Amino acid sequence: MNGPKFVKIGEDILLNCSFSSNLAFTTAWFKHSLGEKPLLIASAYHSSPVVYHNHFNMTGRHNAVKKENNFNLSISKADPSDSATYYCAVSYYEHIGLEDCTVLVLKDEPAIHFDVIQHPVLKPVKTGGNATLQCTVLTERCAGEHSVYWIKDQSDESQPGIIYTYGNSSGQCKKSSETGSPTQSCVYELPKKNLSSSDSGTYYCAVAACGQILFGSRTKMNLAGKIK
Repeated sequence: MNGPKFVKIGEDILLNCSFSSNLAFTTAWFKHSLGEKPLLIASAYHSSPVVYHNHFNMTGRHNAVKKENNFNLSISKADPSDSATYYCAVSYYEHIGLEDCTVLVLKDEPAIHFDVIQHPVLKPVKTGGNATLQCTVLTERCAGEHSVYWIKDQSDESQPGIIYTYGNSSGQCKKSSETGSPTQSCVYELPKKNLSSSDSGTYYCAVAACGQILFGSRTKMNLAGKIK
C-alpha cells in the first residue's frame, strides 16, 4: 500500500494488500480513526468467504476481496467519516505482518489559496527532554473550516501515519493586525514530552481546507544524547 491517499467526497477508494506467501492463515482489514479504538472491517480464513464485522457490510460501500496473495478493500462514494488509517494484517503461524495506509477525504469545494508555515525546532532536543512542534495556517477564507493533521514519517521503511488532528476549529485563529486585512493566522502546536528514540523522525503539518490539501515544509527531529 502507498500512503497517505487523498480523495474527494464521492470518489472511490481502493486499498491494496499483497503478501508473498500462500501459507497465510488469516487476513484482515482494520480501520483506526484518531481517538477511537481500531475496528475490524473484514477478515478471511484461508479460502473461506470474507466475513464482515462491526456492521461494515450494512451500507454496501465496503467490499473486501481475497484472491490468491491479495486481500484488497474498496470503499465506494468516499465520505469524510472514511478518513482514517487502515491496516491490513496477515498471520503466518506465529508471525503477523502489518501494512498501513492513511486516507484523507477532502471536501469538494472551490479552490481557495492559503499558506502553511511549519516552524523548525530551534533548540537541540535530547532523550528525556521536551519539544514543541508548531504550524501556522494563514487564510483569508474558510477560516475555522479547515482541519489540521500532524503526520509522522519515521523512516523510509515505514508508511507515514496521522498522530494528531485538529478538526474544524477556529479557536486558535486571530485576524491580522494589519488594518482592513481579512487574513487570519491560526497557530497549532504539538507538544512532545519525555522524548525517546521513537520520537525521532520527520513531522509534516497537513492542512485540508476548501477541497485542497497543503503540506508544511516538514520538521525533522533527531535526538542528540540524553539530559543529564
